[in-house]
Amino acid sequence: MILAERARAESAMRRSGRPSLRRRQDVDTPDSGGMTRLGRKTAETGINFTNTTRFSRGLTFTRTHTLCGQSPTRRIIPQTSLLQENTDPQKIAFLLRKQWTLYSVTPMYKFSYGNLKEYSRLLSAFVATEKQKGLAVEVGNDLGIKVILSTLLGLRGTDQDQAAILVQIALRSQLPFENAEDKVVWSGWFCCISGDDLSESVPEDFTCLSLFLANGAESYTAIVGSWFQKTFDCYFSRLTISPLNLAWMAAMWTGCKVDSYMAATELVFSVPCIPQSLDISYAIHPEDAKALWDTVQKTPGEVTQEEVNLFMDCLYSHFYRHFKIHLSATRLVKVSTSIASAHCDGNIKILHSKHLIGVLTLLTELAISQIQ
Repeated sequence: MILAERARAESAMRRSGRPSLRRRQDVDTPDSGGMTRLGRKTAETGINFTNTTRFSRGLTFTRTHTLCGQSPTRRIIPQTSLLQENTDPQKIAFLLRKQWTLYSVTPMYKFSYGNLKEYSRLLSAFVATEKQKGLAVEVGNDLGIKVILSTLLGLRGTDQDQAAILVQIALRSQLPFENAEDKVVWSGWFCCISGDDLSESVPEDFTCLSLFLANGAESYTAIVGSWFQKTFDCYFSRLTISPLNLAWMAAMWTGCKVDSYMAATELVFSVPCIPQSLDISYAIHPEDAKALWDTVQKTPGEVTQEEVNLFMDCLYSHFYRHFKIHLSATRLVKVSTSIASAHCDGNIKILHSKHLIGVLTLLTELAISQIQ
């Protein structure tokens, strides 16, 4: 039965173009911006995050689905991918087509949505203080830094999800105009999409916003993360993506329908243990990739590990016919589709608003899996 399915699936790949080989330095990999993992001291800020695997208040979790480092054997594709009516289109557009670095965050103690204005004031002062360290500045000079915390309304997978929070650091305009706009130099946002399992397992004093995405200089990320950890007794850790979960993303995102232009599905593999590092870039025509997935998928609305394996095996076989290279011996490090692109280092770029909830649901699952 499996061999028959594989034969039908591989026939959908006949029109796919030849893959390409590129050296590692030639591959378009996400720009990390020189960021280091939270929990390590940075020379620029001098901040050292407390490295702990437990909350200081003794809060622990019970895992209900998967073992650490493993993916479930079945994932449900969200039936409602559209954003809620009260969503701010401008804020949603701001989240798209930017490269975000992923972090997991343990539940925050005594966080209050009613105090966002006060948090903005306190965080502004903290950022200004940290940036002034080692600088010759006048007393009272805040370096023109302004921090704004606001809610991202409508960014929910279920009614039980906590409202997402957007954090922006801006430099006050030096122009002598009354309506001169401040320049946003760093952005980050917290969310927990369809994270009911975690939310229901923690006391009421804790707020679950398990996924954090940052865009901008690491010095700001470190400062903001330090303030949240000290203020709400939580812990940030870098969220990387395993080759197995990248394969899930390739399969799930390839099967999504896109009304506008469809980009090629591109997989980048890292070849280990050779004198000079080499990356293999494998691009598949979007129609061919979609046809292959439609042949593989058995039940609409859900994806199984068996289907993901079959999808990837067919791609591997197609590549082997061209280059006689076994991709199964390499390491998948990046996936790019019309929906989003993701790198194993934990960098992601979301491209389509219609599938924003679906992408965040999967990322939230990975974040929760890391902190449990």
